[in-house]
Amino acid sequence: MGQGSSKPAPSATQHVFTSETPVRFSQDLIDALQASPETDSTRTKDFELLIQNRVHAELSRLSESTSSSLAALEEQISSSPEPIPQSGGGADHAARLKAEKGELQDLGRESVQREIERLKKNLGRRKVREEVVRDEGVENARGKVLACLRTNDRKPLNCYEEVEAFRREVARLEKVFLGRVLD
Repeated sequence: MGQGSSKPAPSATQHVFTSETPVRFSQDLIDALQASPETDSTRTKDFELLIQNRVHAELSRLSESTSSSLAALEEQISSSPEPIPQSGGGADHAARLKAEKGELQDLGRESVQREIERLKKNLGRRKVREEVVRDEGVENARGKVLACLRTNDRKPLNCYEEVEAFRREVARLEKVFLGRVLD
């Protein structure tokens, strides 16, 4: 046991094809197949190398493309004297742009302070992440899901009701958020 090798000896390089039905291949084709040093593993390795080369070439092409488009966008942004408007407000937006140009020309201490206050108010309205963390309904539902998962360590499907309650709370919070953003 263990003395015989599991692979045939390397001297057995001759292939024998036997078939119950007569196969009509030319002797030249059979000789060419038998003389070929290519095996399944070498074909597989060659094919994998070909795929890797194609993927590498495509990734480098995409990388060059994105870097050139990024450079073009950065150049466009840096050469643009006016900020790109975030939302179309029509005449109101145009009036605000004219007012901002006037404020930029009059960069006194008071105008800079007013601009800072305006930006702080805008940022204050966008502090949604902190409200999500402070929302008691979501926190309670999350705590219930975690407690259920800890008690049902090997049976997480037993926590279906708690997960559904958590989803309802998140959906409620999403509605509140969308109502605030869209208004």
